[in-house]
Amino acid sequence: MIRLLIGNVYIRTLFVAIVLVNVAYAKPVTKTHSDTMGEQRKIMLAVDHVLDANREFVNRHSKHYFLPFIKGQTPKATVLGCADSRVHSHAIDPHPDGDLFFVRNIGNQLVPVRGSIEYGVRHLHTPLLLVLGHTMCGAVRAAMQDYSEMSPAIKTELDNLHVPHGDPDNAALVLDSVEHNVDHQIDEAKSFFADELNQQKLIIIGAVYDFRNDYHQGYGRLVITNINGSNDEGKIKEYLGFSGKKSLKDAFIKK
Repeated sequence: MIRLLIGNVYIRTLFVAIVLVNVAYAKPVTKTHSDTMGEQRKIMLAVDHVLDANREFVNRHSKHYFLPFIKGQTPKATVLGCADSRVHSHAIDPHPDGDLFFVRNIGNQLVPVRGSIEYGVRHLHTPLLLVLGHTMCGAVRAAMQDYSEMSPAIKTELDNLHVPHGDPDNAALVLDSVEHNVDHQIDEAKSFFADELNQQKLIIIGAVYDFRNDYHQGYGRLVITNINGSNDEGKIKEYLGFSGKKSLKDAFIKK
């Protein structure tokens, strides 16, 4: 504990020193002095937030909490999700630690992170690959319009979305595009994991996390839109039925 506190003090002292040096020697910019100090304060607050959260985490957990993780990982699912901070991992697993092999990027796209997804499916042997879109996705909205002025790195990633052009402020159109993107990513995954699907070692589920209640099924609802490349409601229910549940009332399926 003493080592942790000393480490935190050292990191914060070093960070403040770096900030002061940067402020002292920075070349003149168009921002005013007060603007610059405001930005530096935002940085300091972000660093404090991370360090404080880690200290609280360490204080809440004994060594017994970490023992299962030290031995290795056996996640239940590989999740391809969006980097958007509003996509809450605990919305699909109340205790995601050790349960979810969660891979994120803008627009929950397969191509840039295919190696990570392959690791989850083929090396960690997760039987479920969940492609998780979300309502009002910023990446999808960007891909719906002209993004030629974006930076090269962002343009390269947006090229993998393949969504119809339209009004990015129209919630209904954005929702359709989010679903379209999920379908496209599943098509990519089906091609890549064809052997696992044929051997019935893997199921690929596409879903939309609806924190806006755009589907009118409740805020934070997970709405299933695609299973193994099919959007058909009957086939989706058939796929879900093998779980043995007598009722699918808790599974919200895009109709």
